[in-house]
Amino acid sequence: MDCSTFDAVLLLSFGGPEGPEQVMPFLENVTRGRGIPTERLAEVAEHYLHFGGVSPINGINRALIEQLRLQVPDLPVYFGNRNWDPYVEDTVAAMRDNGIRRAAVFTTSAWGGYSSCKQYVEDIARARAAVGDGAPELVKLRQYFDHPLLVEMFADAIGAAARSLPDDLRDEARLVFTAHSIPIAADERHGPRLYSRQVGYATRLVAAAAGFEEYDQVWQSRSGPPSIPWLEPDVADHLTALGERGTRAVIVCPIGFVADHIEVVWDLDYELRLQAEAAGIAYVRAATPNADPRFARLAAGLIDELRNGAQPQRVVNPNPVPGYGFSVNGAPCAPQCCGGPA
Repeated sequence: MDCSTFDAVLLLSFGGPEGPEQVMPFLENVTRGRGIPTERLAEVAEHYLHFGGVSPINGINRALIEQLRLQVPDLPVYFGNRNWDPYVEDTVAAMRDNGIRRAAVFTTSAWGGYSSCKQYVEDIARARAAVGDGAPELVKLRQYFDHPLLVEMFADAIGAAARSLPDDLRDEARLVFTAHSIPIAADERHGPRLYSRQVGYATRLVAAAAGFEEYDQVWQSRSGPPSIPWLEPDVADHLTALGERGTRAVIVCPIGFVADHIEVVWDLDYELRLQAEAAGIAYVRAATPNADPRFARLAAGLIDELRNGAQPQRVVNPNPVPGYGFSVNGAPCAPQCCGGPA
């Protein structure tokens, strides 16, 4: 297939509720088929209801789409989600009805791994199958965990967070990177710890760009039974350990999130902040890219790699880790690159 010509862009994301009445149906969508007890869903629902039942992610994505339209004025930009309105199946149907034949797909995840990459490939295949005849060809753009603009945005956010600390604490603040934990078995499936290695690599790039020689890289937001091992250490446990060592200030960078999911605003801005305050630790959280114009430039650059043959932009660093190409219509972008469902 010739991937050099596109007549649209699809921003594909996770989705989130936009009102209290949507919270439980959304969570049921996310967990369908996994046997999650209703009482556990109710616990998670409280995280959303704390913010009025509204996840920030859809609003952020709409703002990012406006930025992306400025970067690719020759292409219409569509919006689809895996788990909530606008559902990707409905969006792809609208694209077909509007005469779209081939679209580039930018996902709001920088990483490899099943949930971070391959599940979006499956979303593309499912949406095209649901639409049937006339469904546009969809090309998922590559992973971008080592893109210079992503590194720059996080490094700048760390600098801004550090400057918000009191002068007497700024130089001693401990930098802590955090990303969403996954089961260890999922991280090791069909690949050499692809997701965790990419996260670790990105933290090295961002820490160096932000001017930090020392930092910590931890995980957050695990779920499921305690008997199943997940990536550790947990960010809350790590903060406790830092306090016991006498740390007086912490800068937390949610490197694993390109936007403010509920896991950022609840787990970090609410729960972890309260924990830090109780321990007497000055706490600041670095911003995620959200709708930064540079994030739209990053997406436009990935599109140009295919349609204009632009050189892929990656930060040069020793010991790089795997990054894969693009997926067409839901076909794998590399053999067994991201494993199966966790």
